[in-house]
Amino acid sequence: MRRAVALRLYAGLATMGLATATGVVLTMPAASAAPGGPTGYATQNGGTTGGAGGQTVRATTGTAIHQALCSRASSSTPITIQVEGTINHGNTSKVSGDSCNTDDDRIELKQISNVTIVGVGSGAVFDQLGIHIREASNIIIQNVTVKNVKKSGSPTSNGGDAIGMESGVRNVWVDHVTLEASGGESEGFDGLFDMKDDTKYVTLSYSILRNSGRGGLVGSSESDRSNGFVTYHHNLYENIDSRTPLLRGGIGHMYNNHYVGISKSGINSRAGARARVDNNYFEDSKDVLGTFYTDEAGYWQVGGNIFDNVTWSSRSGDNNPAGPNPQSNTTVSIPYSYDLDGADCVPGVVSQTAGADKGLKVSDGSCSPQTPDPTPTPTDPGPTPTDPTPTPSQPGGTNLSIGAGSDGSGKASGTSYGNVRDGDMGTYWSPTGSTGSISIKWGSVTTVSKINIREAAGSEGNIGSWRVVDHDTGAVLTSGSGAGVITFPQTSLRKITFEITGSSGTPRVAEFETYAG
Repeated sequence: MRRAVALRLYAGLATMGLATATGVVLTMPAASAAPGGPTGYATQNGGTTGGAGGQTVRATTGTAIHQALCSRASSSTPITIQVEGTINHGNTSKVSGDSCNTDDDRIELKQISNVTIVGVGSGAVFDQLGIHIREASNIIIQNVTVKNVKKSGSPTSNGGDAIGMESGVRNVWVDHVTLEASGGESEGFDGLFDMKDDTKYVTLSYSILRNSGRGGLVGSSESDRSNGFVTYHHNLYENIDSRTPLLRGGIGHMYNNHYVGISKSGINSRAGARARVDNNYFEDSKDVLGTFYTDEAGYWQVGGNIFDNVTWSSRSGDNNPAGPNPQSNTTVSIPYSYDLDGADCVPGVVSQTAGADKGLKVSDGSCSPQTPDPTPTPTDPGPTPTDPTPTPSQPGGTNLSIGAGSDGSGKASGTSYGNVRDGDMGTYWSPTGSTGSISIKWGSVTTVSKINIREAAGSEGNIGSWRVVDHDTGAVLTSGSGAGVITFPQTSLRKITFEITGSSGTPRVAEFETYAG
């Protein structure tokens, strides 16, 4: 039987006086969303900036959030959405548009990029309404509460996940949020923070996860191992049965978290996963680290943790706890810098910083909570200069695309992948929609440090945001917007991909030239 759970009543959350039943979206001055910047794995793969540099609007209903997404010029146009009040089924409906793909029963961030959702004013509560991120990138969610999202019973939303990510999601930073349920699966709830189907480069920081049967997972089954590179730090896991998190394949980094009241199992590294577990405080809990419920082992590197009144079960069959004296059985290299608080002060630091409506306080690595300096509001830069930006000169040397191969995502009727490497500006490749990818490939390893994307006549300026990817490894070599000459550190590879993530019209790539230097 699940133990009783405690519910917190949220009071004093009223909509703005000027809001209507369907909500309001107002153009606002630039906001200081996400002060301090992302941390952990969200800083990798090109980084996570959310809606920085774009318009800022305010929303008091779910419909207004969807409308803000759908009103953008494209699905990748940066936007910050400030949210205040209670968002629920009664004020959330689907909105249609070329720059969005929304739904009625959740906040839908699907096939989009460059978005920040941040709670402001008296607070933002998503009540029984989950947030779904699918086929999306560069997303920030900050300073909101998501509670009581159900997969069975009524009303249902988001498969029972408070925040769920799936299908090629990249670069998500979730910070200073409160995620909670009021029971486990038998009461209709699922995970609080789930990732599956190729979700990578995610950070969950300064957040509270509580009163749930399941904290969250990375990978939906033993075969779903394409996820990973997830950081969890300065979070409170409280009154959770299991999955803090469940990690299948991939790499997870857990540091400076406070785990209290974990009743069945905690960090469950399995199916080849590797967990780096640093300076956490585990309290009044059971089996807080190990491989559980499977014979497919996972691994961990531990250091600096405190185990306060933690009990450990015996090893048998599919139950392999790391304790009672956890030892490292792998090594995990971390590619980013981070400041570790001592584990003994983690409960105090986390209690002052984690969760929504805590003033976005963070730790400086010396056990002392700090309020980040607000991002300065830009001053008026004055008139835009009339002199055009000089066009980069054409690269010198041999165009390595001539004689190479090419492929990509779906191509529009009448176009060909080969048209981007034939030296003819009169032919071109177009994706089937507003986004897509085109690749140049060689039979042997080739060194490249510069490409030139040339748009066909009449389509100049249509290409918006893009990424250049080493197809062999999946690494993002560089990202930006607009066609032309693109440089990046010299890289040896067999296949390089130009991925168009946003456009203002139909992209037409006449030539995808590649150069060694």
